[in-house]
Amino acid sequence: MTLDTLPKILRENARKYGDRRVAMREKDRGIWKEFTWKDSYLTVRHFAMGLVRLGLQRGEKVSILGENKPEWFWAELAVQSAGGAAVGIFTDCLPEEVKYYAAHSDSVFAVVHDQEQVDKFLEIKNDLPKIKNVIYWDPKGLWSYTDPILLSFDQVVELGKSHDQENPNLFDQLVDQGHGDEIAAFCYTSGTTGLPKGGMLSQRWLVDSVREWAGLDGWFDKGYEYLSFIPPAWITEQGIGIAGAILAPMVINFPEEPETVQENIREIGPDILFFGARLWENLNRMVQARMIDSTYLRRLIYRLALPVGLRMADLKTRRKAPGLHWRILYSLAYQAVFRQLRDRIGLSRVKTVYSAGGAVSPDIIRYFKALGIDIRLFYGSTEQGVMTMPREGDIRPDTSGPPVPWVEVGLSDDGEILIKNKYPYSGYYKNPEATQKKMIDGWFATGDFGHLNEDGHLIVIDRMEDLKELAGGKKFSPQYTEVRLRFSPYIKDALILGGTDKAYVTALINIDLDNVGRFAEAHHIAYTTFTDLSQKDEVIDLIRKEIQKVNATLPPWTRVRRFVNLHKEFDADEDELTRTRKLRRTFVEERYKDLIAALYGDQAAFKVEASVTYRDGRKGTIETAIQVTRLED
Repeated sequence: MTLDTLPKILRENARKYGDRRVAMREKDRGIWKEFTWKDSYLTVRHFAMGLVRLGLQRGEKVSILGENKPEWFWAELAVQSAGGAAVGIFTDCLPEEVKYYAAHSDSVFAVVHDQEQVDKFLEIKNDLPKIKNVIYWDPKGLWSYTDPILLSFDQVVELGKSHDQENPNLFDQLVDQGHGDEIAAFCYTSGTTGLPKGGMLSQRWLVDSVREWAGLDGWFDKGYEYLSFIPPAWITEQGIGIAGAILAPMVINFPEEPETVQENIREIGPDILFFGARLWENLNRMVQARMIDSTYLRRLIYRLALPVGLRMADLKTRRKAPGLHWRILYSLAYQAVFRQLRDRIGLSRVKTVYSAGGAVSPDIIRYFKALGIDIRLFYGSTEQGVMTMPREGDIRPDTSGPPVPWVEVGLSDDGEILIKNKYPYSGYYKNPEATQKKMIDGWFATGDFGHLNEDGHLIVIDRMEDLKELAGGKKFSPQYTEVRLRFSPYIKDALILGGTDKAYVTALINIDLDNVGRFAEAHHIAYTTFTDLSQKDEVIDLIRKEIQKVNATLPPWTRVRRFVNLHKEFDADEDELTRTRKLRRTFVEERYKDLIAALYGDQAAFKVEASVTYRDGRKGTIETAIQVTRLED
């Protein structure tokens, strides 16, 4: 039988490895619990049979909402084993957002993590008449809940065991009926330009494209360790964590809590790792902040070692062999600084490192390359998966690498990146118009602006709709400046502004509370809140200097001429960010239009009153005066 679906391959792995090989580890109350391939297979089998007993039919959808745990992976594979499709939902979605995903996908069951996620579904259950049961895997706090819609994960497993005993051949029959063109999962687009669209991924998409990816980058059949912490609702974790773990196969490790990820990474020492663009920026800010706080001697050694590392990184980028002198210096720098630094951040054993989901500053890629960590910033999308990939030995800070062998990349007349893929997605659910609109003469239109350099590497500049034109007619990319500003340890986020009615570029800045807080403490600056800290004269001057550093690298017409330190962080719960932490640029510009007008006016300060949605759902308002800061031309 052709192994063309994940459930078929899982079953084959269980037959091949049984109890002899670990498939998963989960840290629970300080102890790493291991699950063999047999353990995982039996749980998937019994949970699938439980869902079938409860009424799941082939082709139906099941929403899954929770943190990265074995139960998420088992639930998805169980749904696919029964012929259904899994619909991933981000854990920090508000009830209204959860309702959209569950209703739009026509989900008939929901599998959720804990009390918090159960409460979301109970709040909206009357708006979701198709949901038969909400199944939870962490019972803490739920013992007194009596709603008949609720079932525990263990209850469904026990129900499945009984159903399996009564119908011993049914599970295998269901798995055997599966085929490559069957829809395996829904991954919703980020929704930067409207409501998220449900991208349908087939078993062929997951199995064949990920198998080729694993072979291309050398993690096929290596028994690598991987720490799963990026949301499975995101396409990348579907590729690496779920499909890759079964196909490669790999050992998947699950952190105890989202807050312990960095600690757990250091414990496991994974061979393969994915950090989103924002996570690399956070890690870089953390390292820089800790070096600022370290002793004078450590700072001195670091400042001597780093230029050596950067020199070696530049030589590797240009594919030039370093001389003996530089090899000796780098060996000393690595042993004195970089080796310990890599161990501190948990990357001492890492072999393959990825990033995607947004632009990463070339300075960050160059910095980690100096430490001996090659970040492969690949270009991909929910619909088309991985499209370009930097190759080992040819990783450049400013490109996303050449096209992968199963993808062809083209450019439209106006510079839009076009794709032909051997393994395309199966369209948007219930939206054939949007599916067709994406196609141009057989090419998939990505909506991104970029170009191929002389070596065939793709350079992605920005979204087509986000390119800006100033009053003088010159164009610029806001994202280009934003990613370079985020290289600063003191800038967490930035929104670059301009337009045909604007003569120059301005910026809204989100300070990094932790690192700017450390700066304030070191300089004896008293403050009370984020808002108070952001408007301190010393902090404004600190951000001014960071912007001037970036301005010095930009063409004159693209330089930031005025900025404000925003009084609050951009927040996904207020629709300012997507759930993958991308800025909803149009929404933010509309929300802060009066403040933006002040940036282009003559005011030295602007009084703002903004509504804030707290994590418990309460709403409030804050009022403060925001200083408008001008930079020298």
